[in-house]
Amino acid sequence: MSGTADWYRHFGTFDAPGSSDCYARWALAAADDPELIARIDQWPHGKRQPILLFAAARYLGARVSPYPEFRGFLDAHWAEVSGTVLSRATQTNEAGRCATLLPSLALIAAAEKKPLALLEVGASAGLTLYPDRYRYEYDDGARQKRIGRADADAPVLRCADSGPVPIPERLPQVNWRAGIDLNPLDVTNPNDVAWLDALIWPEQDFRRERLHQAIAIARQDPPMLVAGDLNDKLLEVASQAPADSALVVFHSAVLGYLDAQERAQFRATMSELAATRGCHWLSNEGHMVIDQQDGSSVVPEMPEERLLGRFLLMHNGVPTAITGPHGQSLEWL
Repeated sequence: MSGTADWYRHFGTFDAPGSSDCYARWALAAADDPELIARIDQWPHGKRQPILLFAAARYLGARVSPYPEFRGFLDAHWAEVSGTVLSRATQTNEAGRCATLLPSLALIAAAEKKPLALLEVGASAGLTLYPDRYRYEYDDGARQKRIGRADADAPVLRCADSGPVPIPERLPQVNWRAGIDLNPLDVTNPNDVAWLDALIWPEQDFRRERLHQAIAIARQDPPMLVAGDLNDKLLEVASQAPADSALVVFHSAVLGYLDAQERAQFRATMSELAATRGCHWLSNEGHMVIDQQDGSSVVPEMPEERLLGRFLLMHNGVPTAITGPHGQSLEWL
């Protein structure tokens, strides 16, 4: 059995259900389609993920449809689909993740008594660098708590919370924001915006509306985005953060794209940064974001069965919460 087929079956069984019936159907059917799996296996390992294939097809015009129609689209446009897969990456820039990061960011700002300097690695278009510009609604089933800006144009980030979540009374102040990405996306570039749109899963129009609201905010005050490898650029970019701010380095669904050696290097760099500059590290990662060719695990700190379809949020290496991958839930540990 192909490891790629297992990957698609896992996605269709655990990740997509409840979020996209279309993607669940496509993934499960693809897993049982040896000819398609053989084509996918011709791509580099990191390019074989279901989300990248599906987004590339939809970017090129594939409709939400039964699998046979989708398969026909792939046959008719395989060269273009393959070219898009090889030239693009899954740079999902989900502003909703700010809802799961906000309590930790507010705790850091309160403890440091300083404004925040935010540095995101794997920043895509930088839309999660604006936690101070959004509105939030937390709901534990018994109460709703709303915080954030009164700006009616700001997206409302809704999050189901459980456990003793330290929901702040007000938004922290941010006085610097920057991002690092291998291929930063430009919110003023129509092709990049179209790619971000294609990365939104079918049936999730609320996320698409939220994306475009967040893009409008970013266009008003574009973040500093640096192109390059996070291990090469981290210390250089971090050195530009204002000295009178609390530096927070954070990432979501990024470490899965690094192999074991690259992740070890990143951890070592974060330790160096903490010792020399002083910083906080927020890691928001899933156990099986991408199967690693070297067999290594993305999040060894938490049993896989606890995280199926969800992320683990860690502050300076200590697990603090289990989060929905698009910011839809926050379970405080």
